[in-house]
Amino acid sequence: MTGVPFREDADAILERLARLREHDAPTHGGRVLSYVYDPGDDALDELAAAAIRAMQPVNGLDPTTFSSVAALERHLIGFARELLHGGDDVVGSVTTGGTESCMLAAKTARDAWRATHPDGGTPRLLAPTTVHAAFHKAAHYLDLRLDLVPVDRDGRVTASAIAERFGDDVALVVVSAPSYPVAALDPVADVAAACAARGIALHVDACIGGLVLPFWPGLPAWDFAVPGVTSVSADLHKYGYAPKGVSVLLQRGRDRQRLQYFATTRWPGYPVVNPTVLGSKSAGPLGAAWAIVQALGADGFAALADACRRATAALREAVDGIEGLRVVGEPAGPLLAVATDESVPAERRVDPHHWADAVRTAGWVLQLQPGLTQADGVRLPPTTHLTITPVTERGLPLLLPALVAGADAVRGVPPVDPAHVLAALPPLDAGPLDADAAAGILVALGIGGGGAALPERQAPLLALIEAVPPELAERLLVELLGRLVEP
Repeated sequence: MTGVPFREDADAILERLARLREHDAPTHGGRVLSYVYDPGDDALDELAAAAIRAMQPVNGLDPTTFSSVAALERHLIGFARELLHGGDDVVGSVTTGGTESCMLAAKTARDAWRATHPDGGTPRLLAPTTVHAAFHKAAHYLDLRLDLVPVDRDGRVTASAIAERFGDDVALVVVSAPSYPVAALDPVADVAAACAARGIALHVDACIGGLVLPFWPGLPAWDFAVPGVTSVSADLHKYGYAPKGVSVLLQRGRDRQRLQYFATTRWPGYPVVNPTVLGSKSAGPLGAAWAIVQALGADGFAALADACRRATAALREAVDGIEGLRVVGEPAGPLLAVATDESVPAERRVDPHHWADAVRTAGWVLQLQPGLTQADGVRLPPTTHLTITPVTERGLPLLLPALVAGADAVRGVPPVDPAHVLAALPPLDAGPLDADAAAGILVALGIGGGGAALPERQAPLLALIEAVPPELAERLLVELLGRLVEP
């Protein structure tokens, strides 16, 4: 070997890395029904890995130096634009993920609003309660006032409920295609018509649905085919099956899209022109996404969407057959939210969080979602979320019995009593918690301690999140995550 000598043999380093990975939830095989999107094709994985390796040394900061970055991005934007029915006036950027795409849509809207409101003020971002948390983050970072429109218990919102909150201070309305918590397809066309009549920008957050809903039958128009849709976000690292993180943000109108950029020549270094939040960034996910799109094309994505659709139908039928549980609303796409069926007697009900914990013991990871009381007093129920991918279909012979057995194991067990959780809390001051006090609360609740690990049963943790004020829940979760990575 030439060059700098390694302190440790390369094979030994990779072996240690493999041992660390053994503690991760499995990323392939469909055992984790959130976060990962497995097409079930090893050849696609190998293609993506090879493309990442080819682009590994490339800095995505400057496409004038690395022309491959511009070429790959141009192709991905063109593919997404055609898929989402955009015309020549639709342009866009490749970002590092859905959060960045959402934040840039909000940043563009804020700057457009400021240009027409020289007297200042705080612009408003208007969206249903079910809008992705990325827009909470965008409002927090970008000095926007987040105005959330209540939805019904199945996650549905009406266009009239959104429109009646219009005002001159609204910089952006956001709807989802579909929403992550309950997979509701918001009424895009009706909201777009109302927005167009008032000259208000409308963003469609299709981060999770953008690469699969185009192939989902029976849906109303929701993308750039709808007049009045200003921008759409779609993640290539979800149902585009690319490695994290790569997304696209498409905007209608070049002049509007240019507001997304940050540029400065007001320092003695190189001119900085960034269409995204990040400057220097890996070109690996960009290369992998491009390679996968080249390999699959629209027909390949359609075939994978069909596998998702069949698995989703089978899972919905299975949940419908489990006494004590119900699928929330009318989900659009390969997502399901499952809640307690309150129409059956209490002794026959199944708490979705106990259910998720029970199913986890059989090796399947479902995602627990807390209940939420909205500003109008309507409470959204606790749910368990399932993201279905093409490989899920292969696992149905094992997954479906695990769902039934998990429900049988906890049927009639009441939800975790928040009073019991609160009783475990030490006395709390009115003031803010410091790091040690927050850690002490976590330990008192049986969370944290050595390695700050989550408990095996997550239902009590979700009960805590629901029971305490949001500010306290958020502070405790920050402490938990912060200590996970402390040396």
